Amino acid sequence: MLPVVGGIVVIWTIFQSLNQTFLSSTNLVNLTFDMVPVGVLALGVVCALLVGQIDLSVGSVSGVSAAITAVIMVKHEQSMWLAVLAAVAAGCLIGWLYGQILNRVGVPSFVVTLGGLLAFLGVQLWLLRGQNAINLPYDSTLVKFAQLWFVPAWMAYTLAVAAAGGFLANGWVRARTRRDAGLSSSSLQWLLMQALLLLTGLLLAVFYLNRTRGVAWMFVFFVALVLVMNYVLTRTKFGRSLYAVGGNAEASRRAGINVRGVYTSAFVMCSALAALGGILAASRLAAANQSTGTGDVNLNAIAAAVIGGTSLFGGRGSAFAALLGVLVIQSISSGLTLLNLDSSYRFMITGAVLLIAVGLDSVARRSRQAHGRG
Repeated sequence: MLPVVGGIVVIWTIFQSLNQTFLSSTNLVNLTFDMVPVGVLALGVVCALLVGQIDLSVGSVSGVSAAITAVIMVKHEQSMWLAVLAAVAAGCLIGWLYGQILNRVGVPSFVVTLGGLLAFLGVQLWLLRGQNAINLPYDSTLVKFAQLWFVPAWMAYTLAVAAAGGFLANGWVRARTRRDAGLSSSSLQWLLMQALLLLTGLLLAVFYLNRTRGVAWMFVFFVALVLVMNYVLTRTKFGRSLYAVGGNAEASRRAGINVRGVYTSAFVMCSALAALGGILAASRLAAANQSTGTGDVNLNAIAAAVIGGTSLFGGRGSAFAALLGVLVIQSISSGLTLLNLDSSYRFMITGAVLLIAVGLDSVARRSRQAHGRG
Protein backbone atom coordinates (compact mmCIF):
# COMPACT_ATOMS: atom_id res chain seq x y z
CA MET A 1 0.00 0.00 0.00
CA LEU A 2 3.01 2.33 0.29
CA PRO A 3 2.96 3.30 -3.43
CA VAL A 4 -0.72 4.26 -3.06
CA VAL A 5 0.02 6.41 -0.01
CA GLY A 6 2.89 8.01 -1.93
CA GLY A 7 0.52 8.70 -4.81
CA ILE A 8 -1.95 10.39 -2.46
CA VAL A 9 0.82 12.62 -1.11
CA VAL A 10 1.83 13.59 -4.66
CA ILE A 11 -1.78 14.29 -5.70
CA TRP A 12 -2.44 16.41 -2.62
CA THR A 13 0.81 18.33 -3.07
CA ILE A 14 0.04 19.14 -6.70
CA PHE A 15 -3.52 20.29 -6.09
CA GLN A 16 -2.56 22.31 -3.00
CA SER A 17 0.09 24.12 -5.02
CA LEU A 18 -2.51 24.92 -7.69
CA ASN A 19 -5.31 25.88 -5.28
CA GLN A 20 -4.72 26.77 -1.64
CA THR A 21 -8.28 25.72 -0.76
CA PHE A 22 -7.69 22.04 -1.50
CA LEU A 23 -6.21 21.09 1.88
CA SER A 24 -8.45 23.42 3.85
CA SER A 25 -10.36 21.74 6.65
CA THR A 26 -13.66 22.61 4.95
CA ASN A 27 -12.72 20.84 1.73
CA LEU A 28 -11.31 17.81 3.57
CA VAL A 29 -14.54 17.45 5.54
CA ASN A 30 -16.46 17.48 2.26
CA LEU A 31 -13.98 14.94 0.91
CA THR A 32 -14.65 12.54 3.79
CA PHE A 33 -18.38 12.82 3.10
CA ASP A 34 -18.21 12.37 -0.66
CA MET A 35 -15.87 9.36 -0.67
CA VAL A 36 -18.09 7.14 1.49
CA PRO A 37 -20.81 5.92 -0.94
CA VAL A 38 -18.35 4.91 -3.68
CA GLY A 39 -15.96 3.61 -1.02
CA VAL A 40 -18.57 1.19 0.29
CA LEU A 41 -19.17 -0.01 -3.28
CA ALA A 42 -15.42 -0.44 -3.74
CA LEU A 43 -15.27 -2.51 -0.56
CA GLY A 44 -17.75 -4.90 -2.13
CA VAL A 45 -15.78 -5.00 -5.37
CA VAL A 46 -12.71 -6.05 -3.34
CA CYS A 47 -14.63 -9.16 -2.21
CA ALA A 48 -15.39 -10.13 -5.81
CA LEU A 49 -11.86 -9.43 -7.07
CA LEU A 50 -10.27 -11.48 -4.29
CA VAL A 51 -11.87 -14.64 -5.70
CA GLY A 52 -10.84 -13.76 -9.24
CA GLN A 53 -14.28 -12.56 -10.34
CA ILE A 54 -15.73 -9.17 -11.27
CA ASP A 55 -19.01 -7.38 -10.63
CA LEU A 56 -19.90 -4.75 -13.23
CA SER A 57 -23.34 -4.09 -11.79
CA VAL A 58 -22.53 -2.54 -8.42
CA GLY A 59 -23.71 0.85 -9.65
CA SER A 60 -27.05 -0.49 -10.87
CA VAL A 61 -27.54 -2.48 -7.66
CA SER A 62 -26.87 0.67 -5.64
CA GLY A 63 -29.44 2.54 -7.74
CA VAL A 64 -32.05 -0.17 -7.19
CA SER A 65 -31.44 -0.16 -3.44
CA ALA A 66 -31.75 3.63 -3.33
CA ALA A 67 -35.05 3.41 -5.22
CA ILE A 68 -36.36 0.66 -2.92
CA THR A 69 -35.46 2.74 0.14
CA ALA A 70 -37.20 5.86 -1.20
CA VAL A 71 -40.32 4.02 -2.38
CA ILE A 72 -40.82 2.24 0.95
CA MET A 73 -40.08 5.31 3.08
CA VAL A 74 -41.91 7.95 1.04
CA LYS A 75 -44.55 6.29 -1.11
CA HIS A 76 -45.57 3.57 1.33
CA GLU A 77 -44.73 5.62 4.45
CA GLN A 78 -43.01 2.75 6.23
CA SER A 79 -40.19 2.96 8.77
CA MET A 80 -36.65 3.77 7.76
CA TRP A 81 -35.34 0.50 9.18
CA LEU A 82 -37.76 -1.55 7.11
CA ALA A 83 -36.69 0.33 3.98
CA VAL A 84 -32.99 -0.19 4.69
CA LEU A 85 -33.41 -3.88 5.51
CA ALA A 86 -35.47 -4.44 2.36
CA ALA A 87 -32.85 -2.72 0.20
CA VAL A 88 -29.94 -4.68 1.69
CA ALA A 89 -31.93 -7.92 1.45
CA ALA A 90 -32.54 -7.19 -2.24
CA GLY A 91 -28.80 -6.73 -2.68
CA CYS A 92 -28.10 -10.07 -0.98
CA LEU A 93 -30.65 -11.77 -3.23
CA ILE A 94 -29.03 -10.30 -6.33
CA GLY A 95 -25.61 -11.53 -5.23
CA TRP A 96 -26.99 -15.00 -4.53
CA LEU A 97 -28.54 -15.05 -8.01
CA TYR A 98 -25.19 -14.16 -9.58
CA GLY A 99 -23.52 -16.96 -7.67
CA GLN A 100 -26.08 -19.52 -8.80
CA ILE A 101 -25.77 -18.53 -12.46
CA LEU A 102 -21.97 -18.67 -12.25
CA ASN A 103 -21.86 -22.00 -10.42
CA ARG A 104 -24.71 -23.92 -12.04
CA VAL A 105 -24.80 -22.52 -15.57
CA GLY A 106 -21.15 -21.60 -15.94
CA VAL A 107 -21.72 -18.12 -17.36
CA PRO A 108 -18.64 -15.95 -16.68
CA SER A 109 -19.15 -13.32 -14.00
CA PHE A 110 -18.26 -10.60 -16.51
CA VAL A 111 -21.29 -11.51 -18.62
CA VAL A 112 -23.60 -12.23 -15.68
CA THR A 113 -22.98 -8.89 -14.02
CA LEU A 114 -23.00 -7.01 -17.32
CA GLY A 115 -26.50 -8.36 -17.84
CA GLY A 116 -27.30 -7.34 -14.28
CA LEU A 117 -26.05 -3.83 -14.96
CA LEU A 118 -28.64 -3.40 -17.71
CA ALA A 119 -31.45 -5.36 -16.06
CA PHE A 120 -31.31 -3.66 -12.69
CA LEU A 121 -31.03 -0.24 -14.27
CA GLY A 122 -34.39 -1.11 -15.84
CA VAL A 123 -35.73 -2.21 -12.45
CA GLN A 124 -34.60 1.09 -10.96
CA LEU A 125 -36.45 3.08 -13.63
CA TRP A 126 -39.53 0.88 -13.16
CA LEU A 127 -39.54 1.47 -9.41
CA LEU A 128 -39.37 5.23 -9.89
CA ARG A 129 -42.06 4.97 -12.60
CA GLY A 130 -41.15 8.01 -14.62
CA GLN A 131 -40.38 10.24 -11.66
CA ASN A 132 -37.11 12.10 -11.90
CA ALA A 133 -36.57 11.78 -8.17
CA ILE A 134 -38.17 10.82 -4.87
CA ASN A 135 -37.04 13.17 -2.13
CA LEU A 136 -36.23 11.71 1.27
CA PRO A 137 -37.50 13.64 4.30
CA TYR A 138 -34.87 16.10 5.47
CA ASP A 139 -35.66 15.31 9.09
CA SER A 140 -35.12 11.57 8.60
CA THR A 141 -32.27 9.81 10.35
CA LEU A 142 -30.70 8.76 7.04
CA VAL A 143 -30.40 12.31 5.73
CA LYS A 144 -29.14 13.67 9.04
CA PHE A 145 -26.58 10.87 9.22
CA ALA A 146 -25.28 11.61 5.72
CA GLN A 147 -25.32 15.40 5.94
CA LEU A 148 -25.46 16.80 9.45
CA TRP A 149 -24.17 14.43 12.11
CA PHE A 150 -20.61 14.88 13.34
CA VAL A 151 -18.65 13.19 16.09
CA PRO A 152 -18.24 15.35 19.21
CA ALA A 153 -14.67 16.60 19.53
CA TRP A 154 -13.91 14.69 22.73
CA MET A 155 -15.25 11.47 21.24
CA ALA A 156 -13.24 11.95 18.04
CA TYR A 157 -10.03 12.23 20.05
CA THR A 158 -11.06 9.18 22.08
CA LEU A 159 -11.64 7.17 18.91
CA ALA A 160 -8.20 8.21 17.63
CA VAL A 161 -6.54 6.98 20.82
CA ALA A 162 -8.58 3.77 20.73
CA ALA A 163 -7.58 3.14 17.11
CA ALA A 164 -3.88 3.52 17.91
CA GLY A 165 -4.28 1.30 20.97
CA GLY A 166 -6.09 -1.32 18.94
CA PHE A 167 -3.33 -1.26 16.33
CA LEU A 168 -0.70 -1.77 19.03
CA ALA A 169 -2.63 -4.60 20.70
CA ASN A 170 -3.27 -6.37 17.39
CA GLY A 171 0.38 -6.09 16.39
CA TRP A 172 1.56 -7.37 19.77
CA VAL A 173 -0.77 -10.40 19.63
CA ARG A 174 0.33 -11.18 16.10
CA ALA A 175 4.00 -10.85 17.00
CA ARG A 176 3.57 -13.12 20.01
CA THR A 177 1.77 -15.72 17.88
CA ARG A 178 4.60 -15.68 15.34
CA ARG A 179 7.23 -15.98 18.07
CA ASP A 180 5.41 -18.96 19.60
CA ALA A 181 5.43 -20.58 16.15
CA GLY A 182 9.17 -20.01 15.77
CA LEU A 183 8.77 -17.31 13.10
CA SER A 184 10.31 -13.88 12.86
CA SER A 185 8.24 -11.08 14.36
CA SER A 186 8.30 -7.34 14.91
CA SER A 187 9.94 -6.07 18.08
CA LEU A 188 7.92 -4.28 20.74
CA GLN A 189 9.93 -1.09 20.14
CA TRP A 190 9.02 -1.09 16.45
CA LEU A 191 5.35 -1.68 17.26
CA LEU A 192 5.38 1.16 19.79
CA MET A 193 6.95 3.51 17.25
CA GLN A 194 4.35 2.61 14.63
CA ALA A 195 1.50 3.07 17.11
CA LEU A 196 2.92 6.43 18.19
CA LEU A 197 3.17 7.63 14.58
CA LEU A 198 -0.39 6.47 13.91
CA LEU A 199 -1.66 8.20 17.04
CA THR A 200 0.09 11.43 16.12
CA GLY A 201 -1.35 11.36 12.60
CA LEU A 202 -4.88 10.63 13.81
CA LEU A 203 -4.81 13.32 16.49
CA LEU A 204 -3.56 15.90 13.98
CA ALA A 205 -6.26 14.87 11.50
CA VAL A 206 -9.00 15.15 14.13
CA PHE A 207 -7.68 18.52 15.28
CA TYR A 208 -7.57 19.85 11.72
CA LEU A 209 -11.06 18.62 10.79
CA ASN A 210 -12.47 20.04 14.02
CA ARG A 211 -11.41 23.50 12.89
CA THR A 212 -14.63 23.54 10.87
CA ARG A 213 -17.39 20.94 11.21
CA GLY A 214 -15.37 17.99 12.48
CA VAL A 215 -15.34 14.27 11.75
CA ALA A 216 -18.50 12.99 10.06
CA TRP A 217 -20.26 9.98 11.55
CA MET A 218 -20.72 8.62 8.04
CA PHE A 219 -16.95 8.56 7.53
CA VAL A 220 -16.46 6.86 10.90
CA PHE A 221 -19.02 4.27 9.82
CA PHE A 222 -17.09 3.63 6.60
CA VAL A 223 -13.78 3.24 8.43
CA ALA A 224 -15.43 0.86 10.92
CA LEU A 225 -16.80 -1.15 7.98
CA VAL A 226 -13.30 -1.37 6.51
CA LEU A 227 -11.88 -2.56 9.83
CA VAL A 228 -14.58 -5.22 10.21
CA MET A 229 -13.98 -6.42 6.66
CA ASN A 230 -10.23 -6.48 7.28
CA TYR A 231 -10.79 -8.68 10.33
CA VAL A 232 -13.03 -11.03 8.34
CA LEU A 233 -10.48 -11.31 5.53
CA THR A 234 -7.39 -11.76 7.69
CA ARG A 235 -8.60 -13.48 10.86
CA THR A 236 -11.32 -15.89 9.82
CA LYS A 237 -11.44 -19.18 7.94
CA PHE A 238 -13.85 -17.66 5.45
CA GLY A 239 -11.44 -14.82 4.66
CA ARG A 240 -8.58 -17.22 4.09
CA SER A 241 -10.86 -19.21 1.78
CA LEU A 242 -11.45 -16.10 -0.33
CA TYR A 243 -7.71 -15.63 -0.84
CA ALA A 244 -7.17 -19.33 -1.50
CA VAL A 245 -9.90 -19.57 -4.13
CA GLY A 246 -8.68 -16.40 -5.82
CA GLY A 247 -5.13 -17.74 -5.86
CA ASN A 248 -5.97 -21.18 -7.26
CA ALA A 249 -9.55 -22.42 -7.39
CA GLU A 250 -8.67 -26.00 -8.33
CA ALA A 251 -6.09 -26.37 -5.56
CA SER A 252 -8.63 -24.94 -3.12
CA ARG A 253 -11.24 -27.48 -4.22
CA ARG A 254 -8.79 -30.32 -3.72
CA ALA A 255 -7.95 -28.96 -0.28
CA GLY A 256 -11.60 -29.33 0.72
CA ILE A 257 -12.79 -25.75 0.31
CA ASN A 258 -16.34 -25.29 -0.99
CA VAL A 259 -15.35 -23.19 -3.99
CA ARG A 260 -18.93 -22.69 -5.21
CA GLY A 261 -19.99 -21.52 -1.77
CA VAL A 262 -17.10 -19.09 -1.62
CA TYR A 263 -18.02 -17.63 -5.01
CA THR A 264 -21.64 -17.19 -3.93
CA SER A 265 -20.66 -15.62 -0.61
CA ALA A 266 -18.32 -13.18 -2.34
CA PHE A 267 -21.08 -12.03 -4.69
CA VAL A 268 -23.58 -11.75 -1.84
CA MET A 269 -21.17 -9.57 0.12
CA CYS A 270 -20.41 -7.48 -2.96
CA SER A 271 -24.07 -6.82 -3.79
CA ALA A 272 -25.04 -6.23 -0.15
CA LEU A 273 -22.32 -3.57 0.16
CA ALA A 274 -23.41 -2.10 -3.18
CA ALA A 275 -26.95 -1.81 -1.79
CA LEU A 276 -25.63 -0.14 1.35
CA GLY A 277 -23.59 2.27 -0.76
CA GLY A 278 -26.71 3.16 -2.75
CA ILE A 279 -28.61 3.92 0.45
CA LEU A 280 -25.79 6.21 1.61
CA ALA A 281 -25.65 7.92 -1.80
CA ALA A 282 -29.40 8.62 -1.69
CA SER A 283 -29.08 9.85 1.89
CA ARG A 284 -26.23 12.16 0.92
CA LEU A 285 -28.38 13.76 -1.80
CA ALA A 286 -31.62 13.45 0.23
CA ALA A 287 -33.18 11.85 -2.86
CA ALA A 288 -33.22 8.74 -5.01
CA ASN A 289 -33.33 9.62 -8.69
CA GLN A 290 -32.94 7.99 -12.08
CA SER A 291 -29.23 8.79 -12.21
CA THR A 292 -28.35 7.23 -8.84
CA GLY A 293 -25.68 4.59 -9.45
CA THR A 294 -25.31 5.47 -13.13
CA GLY A 295 -22.60 7.38 -14.96
CA ASP A 296 -19.10 6.66 -13.71
CA VAL A 297 -20.11 5.07 -10.39
CA ASN A 298 -19.38 1.53 -11.61
CA LEU A 299 -16.00 2.42 -13.03
CA ASN A 300 -15.00 4.50 -10.01
CA ALA A 301 -15.85 1.67 -7.60
CA ILE A 302 -13.84 -0.88 -9.58
CA ALA A 303 -11.01 1.56 -10.20
CA ALA A 304 -10.83 2.41 -6.48
CA ALA A 305 -10.45 -1.25 -5.53
CA VAL A 306 -7.71 -1.81 -8.13
CA ILE A 307 -5.86 1.45 -7.50
CA GLY A 308 -5.89 0.66 -3.79
CA GLY A 309 -3.93 -2.54 -4.44
CA THR A 310 -6.44 -5.33 -5.10
CA SER A 311 -5.29 -7.60 -7.91
CA LEU A 312 -7.52 -8.15 -10.93
CA PHE A 313 -6.08 -11.67 -11.10
CA GLY A 314 -7.47 -12.66 -7.70
CA GLY A 315 -5.94 -13.75 -4.43
CA ARG A 316 -4.30 -10.44 -3.47
CA GLY A 317 -5.71 -7.32 -1.87
CA SER A 318 -7.16 -6.01 1.37
CA ALA A 319 -10.10 -4.07 2.74
CA PHE A 320 -7.88 -1.00 3.04
CA ALA A 321 -7.60 -1.00 -0.76
CA ALA A 322 -11.13 0.42 -0.94
CA LEU A 323 -10.31 3.20 1.52
CA LEU A 324 -7.06 4.24 -0.17
CA GLY A 325 -8.35 3.81 -3.71
CA VAL A 326 -11.48 5.89 -3.24
CA LEU A 327 -9.37 8.55 -1.49
CA VAL A 328 -7.22 8.78 -4.65
CA ILE A 329 -10.22 9.03 -6.97
CA GLN A 330 -12.16 11.49 -4.82
CA SER A 331 -9.05 13.64 -4.32
CA ILE A 332 -8.63 13.90 -8.09
CA SER A 333 -12.30 14.79 -8.51
CA SER A 334 -12.24 17.37 -5.72
CA GLY A 335 -9.01 18.96 -6.93
CA LEU A 336 -10.21 19.32 -10.52
CA THR A 337 -13.52 20.75 -9.32
CA LEU A 338 -11.71 23.42 -7.32
CA LEU A 339 -9.63 24.23 -10.41
CA ASN A 340 -12.89 24.65 -12.35
CA LEU A 341 -11.91 22.02 -14.90
CA ASP A 342 -14.52 19.82 -16.55
CA SER A 343 -14.93 16.08 -16.03
CA SER A 344 -12.96 15.17 -19.15
CA TYR A 345 -9.71 15.74 -17.25
CA ARG A 346 -10.93 13.66 -14.33
CA PHE A 347 -11.68 10.70 -16.62
CA MET A 348 -8.30 10.95 -18.33
CA ILE A 349 -6.32 11.25 -15.09
CA THR A 350 -8.27 8.48 -13.34
CA GLY A 351 -7.82 6.23 -16.37
CA ALA A 352 -4.08 6.86 -16.41
CA VAL A 353 -3.79 6.11 -12.67
CA LEU A 354 -5.83 2.92 -13.12
CA LEU A 355 -3.63 1.79 -16.02
CA ILE A 356 -0.50 2.39 -13.96
CA ALA A 357 -1.94 0.43 -11.02
CA VAL A 358 -2.89 -2.56 -13.18
CA GLY A 359 0.47 -2.42 -14.96
CA LEU A 360 2.34 -2.52 -11.66
CA ASP A 361 0.18 -5.42 -10.51
CA SER A 362 0.90 -7.34 -13.71
CA VAL A 363 4.65 -6.76 -13.42
CA ALA A 364 4.63 -7.82 -9.77
CA ARG A 365 2.62 -10.93 -10.63
CA ARG A 366 5.10 -11.98 -13.33
CA SER A 367 7.95 -11.37 -10.92
CA ARG A 368 6.35 -13.58 -8.27
CA GLN A 369 5.79 -16.34 -10.82
CA ALA A 370 9.38 -16.11 -12.04
CA HIS A 371 10.60 -16.57 -8.47
CA GLY A 372 8.17 -19.40 -7.73
CA ARG A 373 5.96 -17.40 -5.36
CA GLY A 374 2.71 -17.61 -7.32
